[in-house]
Order: sequence, then C-alpha cells, then structure tokens
Amino acid sequence: MEDPSKRAARLPATNAPLLVAPGSHKRGRIPTADIPDVVRQCGVITCLAEAGDVWLYATPILHASDAAVEPLHRRVLQVDYAADWLPGGLEWLGI
Repeated sequence: MEDPSKRAARLPATNAPLLVAPGSHKRGRIPTADIPDVVRQCGVITCLAEAGDVWLYATPILHASDAAVEPLHRRVLQVDYAADWLPGGLEWLGI
C-alpha cells in the first residue's frame, strides 16, 4: 500500500489545479461576456503544486479550476490582502 503522505505530495493536473489568465488582473472589471476573449488574449497557466507549495497572485486575476478527473485530498487556504485600493473600479465585498 502506498504511503498517503507521499501520495499527497503529488498534486497532478487531474486534481483540478488553479488556472490563471496572466495579466488579466490589469484590465479591471471584466464583463462576463468578455471573459472568453480575455482568456484567449492572455492565455492560461496551470498552477501545479506539491504539498507545502504556495501560490501568490493578484486577487482580481481571472482564475478558475476544472472539475477533478482524479479527486485527491487537498487543502487550500486563501488569504486576500491589499495595501492599496483595487484597480479598475473593483471593490472588496467584505464580510
């Protein structure tokens, strides 16, 4: 039987990794209808990771993930921080 700690260290593309459209955060608010065009223009980067890895990105960046083809256990902690106002008329909704 495989050691679960070793399996958890591998987070393959089949486990629905974070997808980002690089540079999309610089465009401000993007109407929903324009998202496919912006993604085509910016491209998509798949953010693969191993246990303990950290991803930092600008919150307004277009980001998503697909459904997991091979679901594995994973934990995500998302912390949003801003020292300045958000660009392009975006606003924090808060809680």
